[in-house]
Amino acid sequence: MIVGKAVEDIDVQMPYDAYPQDKDGPTFKAYLTIVVRNEKGDIVKVHKQWSRSPTANFMGFLMPTNWYTNTSSNWTITTTGGGTFNFNPTTIPISYPGTTTRCQAYLYMIQVGSGQQSNPYSAYNLAAPIANGSGSGQLLYGQPSVSSTPTASGSSVYFTISQTLNNQSGGTVVITEVGVVVYANTWSISSKSCSSSGYVLVWYDVLSSSISISNGGSITIYYTFTVNP
Repeated sequence: MIVGKAVEDIDVQMPYDAYPQDKDGPTFKAYLTIVVRNEKGDIVKVHKQWSRSPTANFMGFLMPTNWYTNTSSNWTITTTGGGTFNFNPTTIPISYPGTTTRCQAYLYMIQVGSGQQSNPYSAYNLAAPIANGSGSGQLLYGQPSVSSTPTASGSSVYFTISQTLNNQSGGTVVITEVGVVVYANTWSISSKSCSSSGYVLVWYDVLSSSISISNGGSITIYYTFTVNP
């Protein structure tokens, strides 16, 4: 039996070389890639940067269930219109795509804008969102796409969301910010009823350099979310 000071001297930490690929644990990273094409369809620029900006809304959706249980709290989600609703996965959850109920949440768009915000965590809308259309300063938003299944490569797993935007405005459009917007419906477990909660910004990035889209040109935006990159 080991007693006294000897117990304190035992190194009980996990040996560093026992971790896979020299990592202390699973890591999560996000990448933002924007491919810019001119009016001929030629690629004129590929913009890449780390994406490090989940919003407070995203964190509320991601918080573990036991946090809500232990604190008896709800998380206040702020919509892009400035309205709010309560979220709690134990009492007021959101329903995910593919469920049998009509009360579903889904990816709405990857939105771009011409402004910027210094605190992405508190952002609930883009600073200067660019509207969908062919008018001056506008862009035509295509349908967003999500990987049908995550891709596994070695110890890494990732999925991608993407969207193409076309410029038919008659002039050059400059973007400086990008955000991921979902549409959320909440489900009341007690009343078994669905509430349409609205559009929610869950991810926001200020571009490290602005991007110009010429008239007739386009951009395709890719967000890649990966574990153990």
